[in-house]
Parts: sequence; structure tokens; C-alpha cells
Amino acid sequence: MSEQVTIRDAVSAMQTAAAGTRTYTVVADVNIRSGPGTSYAKIGTLSAGSRVTLQCQTPGQTITGPTGTTRIWDRIGSGRYVSDAYVRTGSDGYVAPRC
Repeated sequence: MSEQVTIRDAVSAMQTAAAGTRTYTVVADVNIRSGPGTSYAKIGTLSAGSRVTLQCQTPGQTITGPTGTTRIWDRIGSGRYVSDAYVRTGSDGYVAPRC
């Protein structure tokens, strides 16, 4: 199973690289979760003004935050997710490949 995750991460990283690396601004302090929802473990925090690179995006728990209400969660690293409601992407939809 871990090999599948590693392959998926590698494919996502290649897709991100192919699309060009873009960073986005975190607009308010936000918890980093181990999955796409608040029921997943909190594994860190990001401060307002931080910049993140999105590896991919996935649907998850609906969250209301500073940029609106969304089900989109941004994977910013292996097993590291933040709600897109806290990231200024300039779009209400997906801006990175789906996870």
C-alpha cells in the first residue's frame, strides 16, 4: 500500500512540475491536517502570509473560511492538507491536479 502512495505522490509531483510551480498565499492562520477534514489529526499550523505550493487538490469536508465556503482541500505535502478556504488561489474551483 505504501508503494501506491509513493507512486501517486510522484505522479502528482510530476503533474505539478509540468503545470509550472505556483505558490499561493495563506490568508489566515490555518491548521495543517493529515487528511481532508477536521476529523483528521492536526499535524501543524501555517501563519497568515505563508506561501504554499499545491501538489494536488481533493474534495473533503466543507469548510467556511476567509475566502468563502468550499469542499476543496489542498495537499501541500505528503499527508499534509489545508482547506482551500484559507488559501488565496483566485478561483472557487480546482487550480491544481486532483489527488
